[in-house]
Amino acid sequence: MIGIIFILLATLFLSYANGANDNFKGVATLFGSGASDYRKALWWATITTFLGSIAALFISSNLIISFSGKGLVPNAVNNAPHFLISVALGAAFTVFIAALIGIPISTTHSLTGALIGAGLVSAGAQINLQMLGNNFLLPLLVSPLLSALLTLIIYPFFRFARMRLGIEHEMCLCIGQKVEPVCAQPNGTLLLKSTGIALTIDQLQNCQQYYQGKILGIDSQAILDKLHYLSSGAVSFARGLNDTPKIVSLLLITRAFSLKGGIFIVAVAMAIGGLLNAKRVALTMSKRITKMNHGQGFSANLVTSFLVIFASKWGLPVSTTHVSCGSLFGIGLVNKKANLSIIRQIILAWVLTLPLAMILSAVCFLVINYIK
Repeated sequence: MIGIIFILLATLFLSYANGANDNFKGVATLFGSGASDYRKALWWATITTFLGSIAALFISSNLIISFSGKGLVPNAVNNAPHFLISVALGAAFTVFIAALIGIPISTTHSLTGALIGAGLVSAGAQINLQMLGNNFLLPLLVSPLLSALLTLIIYPFFRFARMRLGIEHEMCLCIGQKVEPVCAQPNGTLLLKSTGIALTIDQLQNCQQYYQGKILGIDSQAILDKLHYLSSGAVSFARGLNDTPKIVSLLLITRAFSLKGGIFIVAVAMAIGGLLNAKRVALTMSKRITKMNHGQGFSANLVTSFLVIFASKWGLPVSTTHVSCGSLFGIGLVNKKANLSIIRQIILAWVLTLPLAMILSAVCFLVINYIK
């Protein structure tokens, strides 16, 4: 009974850390492009992620098997409470540390490293390395490259379609230190005396790029805004669909929780973690990787949601972090506004995630085994 309680607490910590690091990733383009403020984007992510978690009951059963450790380590080790606690704690500490410093890393990668670390100290050479490579490491390495490539293809296609439909960019003019003579009009509009151009004064953060034109008689910007929200919701839904079964698998091995109960507990803890600790990762994903407009953000979301939902359906443990960041990397390459320094830091963190989770889970296993 005590073992089950500690497994529950460790899994809740992992779920909370996952929400803190991952919850905002689906809506990062909403905030980054100015389509939404932080609070609205965060609540949209929380709601749609929770719905994706519930949907995992019907779609993602293959991932529950993959991340239970079944086939990776011997069943006698896999069913041991101290093994499960070590895996959950090793992954949780890794993800939560990254969330505190604002670096988006993969819970999938952290869980994989934790399974290996605890598995090595408990089973040694009995780890199934072929399964590790085929079912875990290969999808994790391929997913960011594939998402970046698809974004590089899809966004230029959308831009070409927009131009063919006659939809143009509409920009507001933001003046920095330069002072221009103006003439105030009765309606509040200011007119530049030198050129006759009408200006409306607003705050800097409200100076955005909009699309001017109509599609089937409907304002193109209004259509894009709705599609952008839908695509962000789809990414968050896909994240809940893909991440929840990986975490809940640790609870189900104990057979003390039903599938429905385990998923609900994990989903709630993920939501709380996102609401309370998502801000730093949100700023990195939204503002620091690359600048983007509405169309670029929509394209990145479309690629991310497609890849993650496809992976969830077929039981491939891809990382939402790697896919969503890969899409943003692709946008940065397209618009030539990528922050290469931040991208290098994120990639370095990805490289260090697996060995750090391995070390932490191995240490947890040794400590717990010693106390036991």
